[in-house]
Amino acid sequence: MKLSNFKYSRTLVIAVILVLILACSGCRLAYIFHVAAGQFQLLNDSIPIREALEKDSLDAEQKARLRLVADVKSFGEKDLGLKKSQNYQTVHLKSSRQPLYVVSACPKDRLVRKSWWFPVVGHVPYLGFFDLRSAMEEKKALAEKDLDVIMGVADAYSTLGWFRDPVTLNLIQGPTVDLVETILHEMTHLTLYIKGQGEFNEGLAVLVGKMGAFLFLERTYGPSHPSTVEAQRSIEDERIFSFFLASLLKDLEYLYNSPLSYSKKLADREKVFARAREDFKFLKKRLKTRRFSRFGEAELNNAYLMSIGLYHRHFSLFEEVFKKNGNSVKKTIVFFRDLAKDGGDLMKITQARLGRSSATVTSNG
Repeated sequence: MKLSNFKYSRTLVIAVILVLILACSGCRLAYIFHVAAGQFQLLNDSIPIREALEKDSLDAEQKARLRLVADVKSFGEKDLGLKKSQNYQTVHLKSSRQPLYVVSACPKDRLVRKSWWFPVVGHVPYLGFFDLRSAMEEKKALAEKDLDVIMGVADAYSTLGWFRDPVTLNLIQGPTVDLVETILHEMTHLTLYIKGQGEFNEGLAVLVGKMGAFLFLERTYGPSHPSTVEAQRSIEDERIFSFFLASLLKDLEYLYNSPLSYSKKLADREKVFARAREDFKFLKKRLKTRRFSRFGEAELNNAYLMSIGLYHRHFSLFEEVFKKNGNSVKKTIVFFRDLAKDGGDLMKITQARLGRSSATVTSNG
């Protein structure tokens, strides 16, 4: 089933700690129980990778990707400085369905993400559901509050080390580049996660996932291998799309910050959306992969754009830090870890360090 023609490009963070549920007075107990039940079902249905490799249900190509997981994990830990864990030693083979349905929302006249607070992870800019009906009910409830809403699916997610995250079938059925990038992305969340700062967490994980995937594939298969070339093209497309998205969001910010009435802003934003679709038709010709090819197929709204922006809006910012640290993922992570020691909004602090304006940094609401 297509969900608004939108697929969350990377991953979500969910930390389910049952001990905290009873002590949680300010969060949604029913939702936490739902996520906990789904998480434990996923864990219970997962099997060791060595056992999965003996099954006839996987073809040779899928088994090759599954064998690759341990190498990717080792590379991330030894070469990129990512945290060691017991993750990705099991695989969930029962369904090719994506692990989570995801719901996000924004006001119609502001680029401010609605957020939800939960123990351990703090404020998060989305809700994840293992059940489609529950996700649809949440989407409907938010829309009735006159909010822009988007529902999509997630490739994978991280429990931040509280559970041993399995590899899911959708990853080993997909391209090798996506598998490598996703594993490294998830490992980044486990290595450095700043509570309540989703834009920073996802932006860093996108950078590490993409740069790390290219480095791993180049070392493993060589610079001319199709997977290595695809990883390089993915980085190039990320730069192009990120610039396009940042410009679009800046145009919307200018409109929403104007003194126009609410109804006039909503009318004028449709003109901005229409122009963006036309601009993307030309931009699409420059892209070398299909990662962003479906942009604009669904109805554009603030929730859609901010959900994409959570991952892709600030790629140039993170890449600039990466370059200033000698194109080293390990040094980049150390840089951000040191920056986080004094607390504060890491997106704004990073912008200031680089001499950039903080006007384009958005927040959760």
